[in-house]
Amino acid sequence: MRYVALLAMLAALAPAQENKQPPAEGEDASTRLSVDVTRVQLLFTVSDKKGRFVTDLTKDDFEVFESKRSQKIMEFTAESDLPLRLAILIDTSNSIRDRFRFQQEAATDFINTVIRPKEDRAIVVSFDTAPELVADLTGDVEKLNAAIHSLRPGGGTSLYDAIFFACRDKLMQDQPRFKFRRAMVILSDGEDNQSRYTRDQALEMAHKADVVIYSISTNRSGIDTDGDKVLKYFSDQTGGQAFFPFEAQNLAQSFENIANELRHQYNVLYRPEPLKTDGLYHPVEVKVRSRKDLIVRARHGYYAPLAQP
Repeated sequence: MRYVALLAMLAALAPAQENKQPPAEGEDASTRLSVDVTRVQLLFTVSDKKGRFVTDLTKDDFEVFESKRSQKIMEFTAESDLPLRLAILIDTSNSIRDRFRFQQEAATDFINTVIRPKEDRAIVVSFDTAPELVADLTGDVEKLNAAIHSLRPGGGTSLYDAIFFACRDKLMQDQPRFKFRRAMVILSDGEDNQSRYTRDQALEMAHKADVVIYSISTNRSGIDTDGDKVLKYFSDQTGGQAFFPFEAQNLAQSFENIANELRHQYNVLYRPEPLKTDGLYHPVEVKVRSRKDLIVRARHGYYAPLAQP
């Protein structure tokens, strides 16, 4: 399935010219996106090898490559304290029944750590046989926590559908995109056996909604499972991180790191050269030219728009 699309790293495509497409044969019209793109906006973080954020770099310190071709940076800013738009996705399937309380503790800890009620907004989505919105976009911490504690486990697992729904129907609806930092926290074992959408379709929608994904695995076996690999994949591809705690209280430092990362990032904007409207995925890489020891965490690419016939 192809979508008329957007962007890169936590990216957003900066407003330009709308490019509308009719649904392809057999495609649900509600999943088609009408967006613009003559410029790509990238939000990203930089840290040293000890995980400490580096916030004093300038435009001249960075290089941007699209499909290995160097791009000219048109605009550069060091962003901090952008309002957050978050999705908390909680697995309520039978497969995590014995770890369900752990998930609830972890989710409420995250909300209490990160949400600033006057500036940030979050949704809570549960998923078993199908995703369900249990708390719509709000900054009310008590309402979010109450929604989490109202959940009960049971049913199959539709992780990919939950990601797709939260990105398309909620996070990407809050405009203008470039004024918010969009992120998702998934609490799950990473297994999926019920989704209509595929893993890559879910990832594509996360890219188009400019969402960075942080995953918290409920697997406490100490063995790297296929589900853990799925969680790592989503986090890596969107510029986030995956965590594998044994107890909810072990997450305190991780939550603090996520909060700091969400509020301390750089922002670059460039016009792709050559500009393509092929509807395909375009890999993007951001490098620090001045210091090779620094680590950039960013999206790996974006989806270009599809030109009208």
